[in-house]
Amino acid sequence: MSTNDATTDRLSRFTEAAQRVDGKVTHTTADDVEDVLADLLEEPAVGVELGIDGISLSNLPVTLDPNGAEVTGAATGITQAALGIADYGSVVIRETAGEEPVSLFGETHVAVVAASDIVPDMPTAFEEFGEWMRTDSADAVIATGPSATADMGALVKGAHGPRAVHIVVVEDR
Repeated sequence: MSTNDATTDRLSRFTEAAQRVDGKVTHTTADDVEDVLADLLEEPAVGVELGIDGISLSNLPVTLDPNGAEVTGAATGITQAALGIADYGSVVIRETAGEEPVSLFGETHVAVVAASDIVPDMPTAFEEFGEWMRTDSADAVIATGPSATADMGALVKGAHGPRAVHIVVVEDR
């Protein structure tokens, strides 16, 4: 299998796994990501500036570096996913820039991940973020689909986090 085929397979597995847990996935390019995000967000929206080369939230109706009240009152939270895990359709959200609260409080979490940051499996993800934990003392959350619980009977979405998750994969990064 060529490198291109392996990348295509990894991205397909990621998309399929995310969709199995009720996540939505959009593949785009850096040139089009702003339009994709504009279509996905519902105001009020909060976010933290994305650390992906050539991509900014500054032209969108998003409150950057929000305070606590803005985070808890947001309909949409936009963050960067430091990693995607293909086997599970999961994203890894680092807490380092206030991203974790932004990802947890809105009705919808929009995670933006560079295709080059999608790893094939959990052991590879642990190798990647284990290094952050050792060197940066950073916290991270592995998020898989919308928040859900069946603790009290029927399945309830959004009980402990977002009701909807939309992952934007930037294929040329």
